[in-house]
Amino acid sequence: MLTDLLIKLALAGLVLFAVLNFAGIQTWVERKQSAIMQDRIGANRASFALPWVWATPINFVLRKLGGLGLLHPLADVIKLLTKEDFTPQTGNRFLHTLAPWISVFFALIVFAAIPFGDHVELFGHTIDLQVAKLDSGLLYILALASIGIYGVILAGMASGTNLSVIGGLRAASQMLAYEIALGVSLIGVVLWYGSLDLQAIVRAQGAYLWGWLPAWGIVIQPIGCIIFVAAALAETKRIPFDLPEGEPEIIGYFVEYSGMKFGLFFLTDFVETTLVAALTTVLFFGGWQIPWLPANAFAPNVMALLGVLAFTFKVSFFLWFFMAIRWTLPRFRYDQLMGLGWKGLFPISLVNIGLTGLLRVLVR
Repeated sequence: MLTDLLIKLALAGLVLFAVLNFAGIQTWVERKQSAIMQDRIGANRASFALPWVWATPINFVLRKLGGLGLLHPLADVIKLLTKEDFTPQTGNRFLHTLAPWISVFFALIVFAAIPFGDHVELFGHTIDLQVAKLDSGLLYILALASIGIYGVILAGMASGTNLSVIGGLRAASQMLAYEIALGVSLIGVVLWYGSLDLQAIVRAQGAYLWGWLPAWGIVIQPIGCIIFVAAALAETKRIPFDLPEGEPEIIGYFVEYSGMKFGLFFLTDFVETTLVAALTTVLFFGGWQIPWLPANAFAPNVMALLGVLAFTFKVSFFLWFFMAIRWTLPRFRYDQLMGLGWKGLFPISLVNIGLTGLLRVLVR
């Protein structure tokens, strides 16, 4: 019993470490990828050197890392930790402090249900590469992601200023519009694979259609995949769906935040983007499955390691793709944003359920 608990704690620590590093690396990727797309050099000025003579080789590495911009995330953390912690006089200090912690906490614990590999055999134990093996893992994720929204709304309302309240209201209406479309778009996946268990859904995608085509969600549910990605990106509040922030209008749910409390909201955005990439991989692109590679091609533990690498590669690809969208498309007007959610994605997702059910009946 104690051994199982230690294994789960180790897995949880590994997942937390990976997610936070993915989030941190995205701050560098956002600077460099946008620079490449806009024909700029990008971040290359944050650097430092140790004063000791014997640290010359280390200083050489630090200068190289600084030239690549890889020390900017570290500089960001130091800057945010040393900034003044400001709370508006008209705001509620307790709720103002609580809001960013709600957002980042629920964004992180959602990853407990994400399967990032099959299983490994270590010291006589079979270890599932999933922190929490839940029969209803998909419901768990949707439920906790919904609770995380309260942090955004609470931040706007607890700041006590008109501009932050407008940002909170925008966030509430936008997330309501797109969360419904997001949830409905996944019903087709559940209908086809017959499970809410994410690990079972991934294993079902290891089958082949007509003996050669991987039965991935993108093949079975192409419409559902497009709706899910669009709605999930809207949930992350990133361009072109960043109306709750609205920097040009000085409107945003975190407009009255400073220091590390602002940093937590900033971190939450990148954690949620990583979550969207992971869910897209798990539900529509085979998760840790490697197409056309026989399950017994190598030893079980080697196959598990290859699965983890495949999952990491797919997640990294989608993070790059989402970043490309973020630096390509302009921001929607608010009426366009809401119209897309209520008049576009939601009705199409309902039609997709009907088509999926009909196809499922015919295939059986």
